[in-house]
Amino acid sequence: MECGWPLDSAGRPGNEQPLSAFRRWSIGAVLACGCLHPFAQIPTPPTPSDNQLQRLADQQKWNTIVTLIEPISPRTAQMDFYLGITQAHLGHLPEAQAALEAGRRLAPSDSRFPTELAGIAFTQKKYPQAIRRLRQAVRLAPHDDYINNFLGTAYFLEGNLEASLKYWNRMGKPAIAQVREDRQPHIDASLLDHAFAFSPAATLTLPEYLDSNARVRGLGVFPQFQFDFDARNDGKFDAVFRAHELNGFGDTKLEALFLFFQGLPFQEVDPQFYNLHREAINFTSMFRWDAQKRRIFADFSGPFEHGAKYRWDLAADLRSENWAIRNGFAGPAPVLAGFNMRTEMASFQLASHAGDRFTWAGGTEASHRNFRSVAPGAVLTPQMLASGYELSQQAQFDSTLWRVPERRFVVTAGAASDASRLWSQPSQSFEKLTGSLAWHWFPQLSGDDYETSQQFRAGKTFGQPPFDELFILGLERDNDLPLRAHIGTRDGRKGSAPLGRNYLLENWELNKNLYANGIVKLQLGPFFDIGNITDPGTQLGSHIWLFDTGAQVKLRVFGSGLVFSFGKDLRTGNNAFYVSMLE
Repeated sequence: MECGWPLDSAGRPGNEQPLSAFRRWSIGAVLACGCLHPFAQIPTPPTPSDNQLQRLADQQKWNTIVTLIEPISPRTAQMDFYLGITQAHLGHLPEAQAALEAGRRLAPSDSRFPTELAGIAFTQKKYPQAIRRLRQAVRLAPHDDYINNFLGTAYFLEGNLEASLKYWNRMGKPAIAQVREDRQPHIDASLLDHAFAFSPAATLTLPEYLDSNARVRGLGVFPQFQFDFDARNDGKFDAVFRAHELNGFGDTKLEALFLFFQGLPFQEVDPQFYNLHREAINFTSMFRWDAQKRRIFADFSGPFEHGAKYRWDLAADLRSENWAIRNGFAGPAPVLAGFNMRTEMASFQLASHAGDRFTWAGGTEASHRNFRSVAPGAVLTPQMLASGYELSQQAQFDSTLWRVPERRFVVTAGAASDASRLWSQPSQSFEKLTGSLAWHWFPQLSGDDYETSQQFRAGKTFGQPPFDELFILGLERDNDLPLRAHIGTRDGRKGSAPLGRNYLLENWELNKNLYANGIVKLQLGPFFDIGNITDPGTQLGSHIWLFDTGAQVKLRVFGSGLVFSFGKDLRTGNNAFYVSMLE
């Protein structure tokens, strides 16, 4: 053995020199370090590369990925992503969600994390949560086909077809293989085909779907309908039209009897006949024998030139009404004026239902009125009581301003003009302009539970119209401007609701579904109304803003029915219970 030091016969160093203090300390430190090394320096696990992780994922070596990544701390967003999808493949969904959430916090602009989190929620059948995650992802990557397809599928499974079409259309889906009816309708097949804006062997777009709904609704024979889409094995869809159809006097004897006698509590019957000659030509009428407000009304309508885009309408209306003008429908409210008014009216209208985005209607109306047994008091002017013939030119426009399919939220607006000339003594001309702005919201992903709507309406009259052309704010079966704690009749006579030439009205309501079985539907919900009506130069009008609130029950049978409302006037404290026909 060779060494730097000479050895004696025993093998010990010969002539050994004493070690210095520094040398002894150095040797001890080296020995100590050697002894402590296994505890002081634990080897750091090797960091796998992105390519390595991708290769392992492609080979589905999930356990290997977990073994490589789990010991590493802190991890990168990329590691959290691979760990998350690996745990998901292994069925460890809570661990997968935790890893993906950690990665999302590190890389909030990476669309992969909300997409994979949506996949976990989708696997757990938590579709609303999956949709929320996918909407986050699509905001980050709006042109990603996988995300758009995934989100469209999620909305489709939830029954929100409008939203599913919005996202499917971004990638050229869905392809329609064929269009069929759930059951063969009575309406002519070619006419119904004209109502469908889409065709087989083509991609269905959201505008085509909405236009189809508008055209089918315009036919007037389908009070309830929907389009369903059945998936096929080849990736295409069959469009299935399901509807309740009005045909003849009614689809069944029970339906026919109900439609005829539905107005019996109001001393009226409603003869109706639908789909004459299978051409969606409809006749509706009403005969009211109430001694205070007799009325005969008839309406005859049909498609223009055997198409579904335009529809003509002929109407006639005969009335004999006793009016008693009062300041209220309850309590001390003396009669301020009274008379009998007889009116005869005939009208023609042509309306467009070609698309959902914009609709219009135009027409003309000829009428005659006269007043009898007049006690004008101090509230009625001679111009209001002018008798004679009148000719009116009418125009109306409605538009969808904003549609959010994901939220099932729609904003619409409308405007109408009614320019008239009355040949009385003397002759007079006037014009009524009205406008509306409304929103409609279904808060659930599907169905109509908690349906909420609000509408703002305004009207202004230029010139002096006859009495029957004034606006009325209140509940009355011939009036369409409801203020639901103000009833328009007292002792059967009209005239207890505010009247005037100009008005502002707001109506808000919410409807909660209580029961439905396909024929009968029952809803309950609150409402809140605000209104003001004026008539400058006269004593008519409300003079102040009116605030009404309350609740209502809607009962639908065969698509028609009744509304039972209970309202409270927040100004006076008066209560109003009223029953009206449901449109």
